[in-house]
Amino acid sequence: KIHIGKTVTRGLGAGMNPDLGRGAAEESQNEIREALKGCDMVFVTCGLGGGTGSGASPIVAQVARDLGALTVAVVTKPFVFEGGQRKNIGDRAFADLADKVDTIITISNDKLLQVIDKRTSLLEAFAIADDVLRQGVQGIAEIITVPGVINADFADVKAVMANAGSALMGIGQASGENKAIEAAKAAINSNLLDMSIDGARGIVFTITGGPDLSMNEVSDAAKVITSAADEDAKIIFGAVIDESMKDQIKITVVATGFDGKSSGTKTELKSYTPNPFIESENEKESAPASALWGDKKAKVQTIKNIPLKPLVEKRVEKAVEPEKDDDEDDLSVPAFIRKKMGG
Repeated sequence: KIHIGKTVTRGLGAGMNPDLGRGAAEESQNEIREALKGCDMVFVTCGLGGGTGSGASPIVAQVARDLGALTVAVVTKPFVFEGGQRKNIGDRAFADLADKVDTIITISNDKLLQVIDKRTSLLEAFAIADDVLRQGVQGIAEIITVPGVINADFADVKAVMANAGSALMGIGQASGENKAIEAAKAAINSNLLDMSIDGARGIVFTITGGPDLSMNEVSDAAKVITSAADEDAKIIFGAVIDESMKDQIKITVVATGFDGKSSGTKTELKSYTPNPFIESENEKESAPASALWGDKKAKVQTIKNIPLKPLVEKRVEKAVEPEKDDDEDDLSVPAFIRKKMGG
């Protein structure tokens, strides 16, 4: 862990002032550079709209790029109810960060309101958004670290994500007769991401299934994923056999090289209607993050059920004096990062 802003912020928050966040990161640039030396890939995750995440993340990203690392940003955009000022800060920070990274994956917090139960609490809503952010990082890491019958490794991911701009990342899982098709549909139709796979010029995806995974299922899934891509798209795929996944298929997709299309132009897939809710016997319940990528039959695998080799974790944090408890910039830092900062 690196504490930034010892002089600039003196242990306080950035107060929704990106200039302070930027200054704090610039003050600690040498420490950040030392921490990132030797890294092949760097993830920059933050909630845009505050001072620390919006100001510091582009500095960290630039250092990573200068060191030659594949640099991927996975960020959240503010809720509408957080106000116009936070939105404007987030928009400016997004443009700045996008210019500094190879690839940026965006999760719109506001889209949560369209897919979760109206009774979901504020804390639950933020937790769901943060978990989707975590899944974005987890999904890409899995492509690289989990060995398979057909491997898609770091070189493949780099070939698709280097200097690629905006990206779509999704995970889908399904079982049953048409599990390959349903999992593929779920993977490319996340309700929270800002991109559609239409026109993608680079796609890397992995298909994970049990010993019963057939060549026809691989073909069916690939057709769904690549049907909307550019005809000259670079397509890389991997296949993994997991003995515990009998009659189940999980698909992870990363797509890049878009023409600026938003999620308003979702790929139309026949006989597929996303249902982001988990239905109880008598009523709807708040949807967990794992249900937000598709329907109940095709959903995201949560982190606790995914076998993943340990990854070296390096993060940047602003300096906090022990006797102070300043929460005024909390919304700019995802909850799962704040918890580890507090630990």
